[in-house]
Amino acid sequence: MKALLAASKLYGIVDMGYTREDEVEARTRALIAGGIRILQLRAKGVEQSTVKTLARQMQTICRAEGAIFVLNDYPEMAAELGTDAVHVGQDGGTMTSIRQIVGPDMLVGRSTHSPQQAMEALQEGADYIGFGPLFPTGTKPGRASIGLQDIAAVQAAAGAMPVFCIGGINATTLPQVLAAGARRVVIVSWLLQQPDITAATRRVLHLLN
Repeated sequence: MKALLAASKLYGIVDMGYTREDEVEARTRALIAGGIRILQLRAKGVEQSTVKTLARQMQTICRAEGAIFVLNDYPEMAAELGTDAVHVGQDGGTMTSIRQIVGPDMLVGRSTHSPQQAMEALQEGADYIGFGPLFPTGTKPGRASIGLQDIAAVQAAAGAMPVFCIGGINATTLPQVLAAGARRVVIVSWLLQQPDITAATRRVLHLLN
């Protein structure tokens, strides 16, 4: 899984803020068909029983297609389901406490919003980080954007740890993000709202490569 993570340049998220429950399977398959090999379920404000059902659905598809499945926010549920990875925010607990729940083998990602937080995640032993939001984004309303100026420095300091830039990235802003030093990105709402998600995903991966 770590080798697949290291090779991944585009991180996808099936965000329930932009996706109906009956769209989860189709969107998961569309993103994977476009070339994504790491895919997260993000289900803020959704009943945990529903989150578990959707997680099982996505996990089955991801495993069949050779993609990493990431559950956002719920380490205990991730451990119960045996997901490939879990992603936590700044308030998600220490890396030590998370590892006690999920064990040593599950990939653990951390959201970071400043160079200091990025370095703390590196020192804690996160397997990867999300760094942003670079631009204002409806996915995280009210959170101030951090801009592009720290990308290159964080990328250099992180070494081999994958850094996925996130927040307001789309086909228009992606060239700026890459010019600022990014190597990997997360794109959420823009991809989910495309009429042809698979074609849009392929287009982004072409730009990344």
